[in-house]
Order: sequence, then structure tokens, then C-alpha cells
Amino acid sequence: MGRERSPLYRLVKNTELPQKEKETMADDIEICSSWKKLNGKEREKSSVVVLEKREALSKVEVTNERVREDARPSTRAEAEAAAPAVGRWGAEWPTTTHEELSTAAETILRYLLVTDNYDSVNNFMSLYDEFTKTQEALFDLFKRYAPPIRSKKHTCVGLGIELIRRLRVLDKKFRGFNAAMGLVSCEEAVVDVHDYVTSGPGPESVAMAEKEHVMVAIQVVVDGRSGVMLADPGYHVPRIVTVMADRAYPHTGWFTQSEEPHCRKEYEYSFNPQNSAYVEWHERVTRGATVKYQTSLVYVGRPYLDGVNVTERRNLVYNFRSLLARDQKGHLIAGLYFPVGGKGKDAMFTLFFDNGEKRKAKYKFSIFSDPDNIPKTILEEVDLCNKLMNYKSGELLRIISKLAKVISDQSYIDQLLEINEEICRLCL
Repeated sequence: MGRERSPLYRLVKNTELPQKEKETMADDIEICSSWKKLNGKEREKSSVVVLEKREALSKVEVTNERVREDARPSTRAEAEAAAPAVGRWGAEWPTTTHEELSTAAETILRYLLVTDNYDSVNNFMSLYDEFTKTQEALFDLFKRYAPPIRSKKHTCVGLGIELIRRLRVLDKKFRGFNAAMGLVSCEEAVVDVHDYVTSGPGPESVAMAEKEHVMVAIQVVVDGRSGVMLADPGYHVPRIVTVMADRAYPHTGWFTQSEEPHCRKEYEYSFNPQNSAYVEWHERVTRGATVKYQTSLVYVGRPYLDGVNVTERRNLVYNFRSLLARDQKGHLIAGLYFPVGGKGKDAMFTLFFDNGEKRKAKYKFSIFSDPDNIPKTILEEVDLCNKLMNYKSGELLRIISKLAKVISDQSYIDQLLEINEEICRLCL
């Protein structure tokens, strides 16, 4: 007997989507269809749409370099024992060809980081627009709403879809590349990795799978050895990560994702030894003598076709929003972020930019309620940030002014937070 699903899982899974959403998801389905045929398996089933913001999830804090058991990368022997059968994998190349492919794909990835901002603000405002039009309860709207995927206004889902679209050109030189590529789902900050991966062959066996993040994966065989290439523009990772089942070259291993004076963040990816359909994403954050470890799970067994209906939908009611511009190395160069709370006129956001000198300031949204009365010094900072984010003149000011209107609607904010809290409660 299968595990009982949460009411929200059944709500999303059984909702009949309108034609508009089917059209919105067309590209998402198309880019994964060839991988679906390659594997000869059904697509990954819709998972429960329950999650909380990543920063609020459990993290393990230690003061030395010893990793807890769940976060420990597997040894080479364990990985080889769990190596997937080559027959289920995609394109096969020699090592030299893989190196050339990785370089070409990374160039495209880095260009995407520069041209397309990370944006979880637009879908927040779009939901509000629909809310004001319908005059129905937000929960009822949330059930039937079709999250749009708009150009240049992407969360991790839109960024993944756009990256796949751009990477397709590589198939001309690397035959079989497109058939081996697809969107994959990620479960962040998994507390009990062993319990999760041994629940069944895939996320459909997990009672409370959250699916809050997506990446792009290319299944490969290098010199007869199976592996997968991962790209994660949603978390600003500026490199193509190669994960080999035997952990031998060209396996990427640990690398520094970002390094600031008081904080260093490092990532590592390796196949789970108990279930080779999962790649463990290990994150190590060092602040002085304090080290935090976190393990997330990327499901690479099948392509993820529910990114819009599940992951993007859940993002609609997050209690934290950000709009971020990156450089080609994944460094944040400009943007804004804010918590969604019930503070009304006291609600604030943080504006930041780096034009050779880092600047960060907090402002009340209420300042932007009347565009004619915004202090000149603040307008100058917004304009400078606007340029670094590659927006048309006045675009960022327009976004902030609209956010001021959305945040001031206490009914909308209260209902949004209530949905978010209910989802979090179901997840516990």
C-alpha cells in the first residue's frame, strides 16, 4: 500500500489545467520528450508541492571538518557498486570530446547568467494581478492558476528551460546531446538522505517530496563509464558539473562556489551509493570556525516534466522574494530582495549593487508609493542598479513601485502567508 499523500498533493495532481497553462508548459514538455523516449520510462510523477524557503530548512552546524554521515560523499568503491547500467544513459564520448563539450556548454551557461536575471518577483506580482481581477479567495485562485513562464523573468524553472533551449545548438557537433538532456528535479536540504533514497526507486515513492528546485542534466558515458553533467543557473553556478559514477576523471569534485571575506561556500556532487537515480549535492559553508553542511538530492533517473505545475506553482507563495543580476562567474552584482511579511507600511526591501564599490541599503516600500515624492538620492541609486541589471530606463523603479502597491494590500499578503504556512505545516 502506498503512503498517504497530503491534501495539497491531491489538490495539485487532480486539478484539471486550463488550455492556457497547457500552452505555457508546451516548451517544458517538448524539451524533455526526447529524453523520455530514450529512457523508455514514464515521466516522473507529480510530487507533493510542499516546501519552505531553503534557508528555513534544517542545517547541520559543526565546528570542524568532520561531515555528518548523511552529508558524507560516497567513496569510489561505494559509487562503483551503485553505478547505473550504461544502457539507460545517453550520449557516449571519449574523454577529449567530453572536455570540448563541457567547455562549449559552460560558455552558453555563463552567457545566460549575464543575460537573464534570477527573478522571483515577477510571478509574485502576476499572481496579485490575477487576484485583483477575479476577486476570489487566493487559495481558490492558487489551485487553478497557471503560472506563466515569461522571457527574462525567470525563477530556476524558467532559467532551466531557457538554458536547454540555448544548449540545443550543441547537438549539431555532439550528436545525441539533445536526446540525453532534460530538466531534473531537486529536493533541497534533505535531513535523512538514507530514508529518502530507500523509500523507492524515485520521488513518487516519497510521502512528502517537495521538489522546490530544478536543474539541467545531460546523461553521458565517457570512455565507457557512466555519469551525468549538471547545470544550475538558478543557484548561479557558473560551471558545468560532471558527476561520474566511479568518481574518476572528469568527475568535478569539490569546488568553491563563492568566497567572501567572512564566508566561503563550497559544492560537491556525487551519486548516492544506495540509489543511483539520485545525485547528492553537498554544500559546505564556512564562517570563521563555524562550518555548516547540507545535502540536497537531484533526481536524475527521469526527466522532470512538472517543473511549471509543481515547482513554479509553489514558488508563487514563498515568503521571500529576490531579483538578482549575476556576472559570468555567478557573482551577484545588483538586485533587491525582501521577506514577505505582514508589516504593512513598515515593510522593507534591500537594494544592493556593486559597480566597483559594494553598496547595500534598506528602504521602506511606502517611500515608492508616490513616484513624485521619492528622494533624489534614492532615485539615483535605483537608476544605477537598473543599469547593472540590464533593464530599460525606469524599469526597476516601475517594479519597486508596483511591489509597494502589492505589499500594501494586507488582504493579499495575509492570504498568501496563510497558504505558505499551511504548506509548511503539511511538510513537517
